[in-house]
Amino acid sequence: MPAVPRTPRARWIEAGLEALAQGGPDAVRVETLAAELGVTKGGFYGYFDGRAALLAEMLDEWERRCTKEVLDRIDAEGGDPADAIRRAGQRTFTEDFHRIDLAVRAWAHHDPSVAARLRRVDNERMEFLRRMFGAFLTDPDEIEARSTLAFALAIGRHFMAVDHPGRTHREAVHLAGEYLLRSGRA
Repeated sequence: MPAVPRTPRARWIEAGLEALAQGGPDAVRVETLAAELGVTKGGFYGYFDGRAALLAEMLDEWERRCTKEVLDRIDAEGGDPADAIRRAGQRTFTEDFHRIDLAVRAWAHHDPSVAARLRRVDNERMEFLRRMFGAFLTDPDEIEARSTLAFALAIGRHFMAVDHPGRTHREAVHLAGEYLLRSGRA
């Protein structure tokens, strides 16, 4: 009888991230994830010491995919700083990544260690924005303002429930982003 392959560690992490995005950290349950993966929970313990270890690795994966990989790739590609900001936003805040990002933000309200990690990630993202805006602006106040507004737009656009006369929501958000990326004074 051939050996049954184990469910890869990455599938557990991916299932955990999906559960987090759908229901927060309380939805990340070993039994539930095993059922969704169609396996027994015994395989889980071959990879993780417990639920806390899975949650930590989920945060590692979120940070790696949504920040480190994106910023490393943008830096490697080089090019126009405004275009780099656009590309970083497109890659960081895809629908799938954004759902996880929002879930991590909600989780951070109740868990100081998650809040500390989120602060570190957000600071890394803001430093990228400051560096990019600083490539074509000289006023430190304007660099900080535009960086803050661009970051707030990326995160907060999904919370807005407003009509944009003559435009779709997506068009209005795009217009706001392009306004922020203009060289010189906005």
